[in-house]
Amino acid sequence: MKELSKPAETDKGLGQHLQAPMQRRSFFRYAGATAAAATLLLTTSCDDDDDGPMNPPMEGTVNLGSADVGILNYAYALEQLEAAFYTAVVAQSASALSTAEMDVMKDLMAHEVAHREFFKAALGNNAIPALEVDFSSINFNDKNSVLSTARTFENLGVAAYNGAGKLFTDTGVGLTYLLLAGKIVSVEARHAAAIDDLIAGGNRFGEEFIDSNGLDRALMPEAVLKAAAPFIATKIDFSNLPK
Repeated sequence: MKELSKPAETDKGLGQHLQAPMQRRSFFRYAGATAAAATLLLTTSCDDDDDGPMNPPMEGTVNLGSADVGILNYAYALEQLEAAFYTAVVAQSASALSTAEMDVMKDLMAHEVAHREFFKAALGNNAIPALEVDFSSINFNDKNSVLSTARTFENLGVAAYNGAGKLFTDTGVGLTYLLLAGKIVSVEARHAAAIDDLIAGGNRFGEEFIDSNGLDRALMPEAVLKAAAPFIATKIDFSNLPK
């Protein structure tokens, strides 16, 4: 596998957007544009190096792969799910959400699509195919259904990245991926807080997901994919992921 170039950071840009108190949408749009730009900064994709022996693929399933490629595909699968959800919300939920709420949904959609395309570009030929989603349990014409599902997805995403970080290799390109995953999980946490704000007007911030040490929860891939399974029609084989 070949290493990715690291996006340059300066003391301008995001900090300027956060200085003004009433510019949440400006921040969302900036963050989405930054994630999209990161995709363009990839100098190469993962190549087809052998990551070691793999279990034979199960019939009718998508195998995530192994080692760092497997973890990237795991993240890619989750970002596909989130991007598909917010795309459906923007297309179908105009009657259920206020204009301000829909503006937030559009911003979150832009972020998740950028994350999805980032992982697709990083994986190159190793990327899993597009997953088939199943949103039949979601009522896109009901505000509570939309927001509660968004809350589930965002908090699940935070826990997934927190749990997967330690599975990357601890040298070279694995550390680069870990750095990028850390930047994405911080955005997912901001999403979760934004959804909590829409649900309860700033009276809650997902405190039930934070332990006595002030740390957010972390879930391993098996638990995350089990929770996400009702929304993904494609069967996912994660048996080769690092443990």
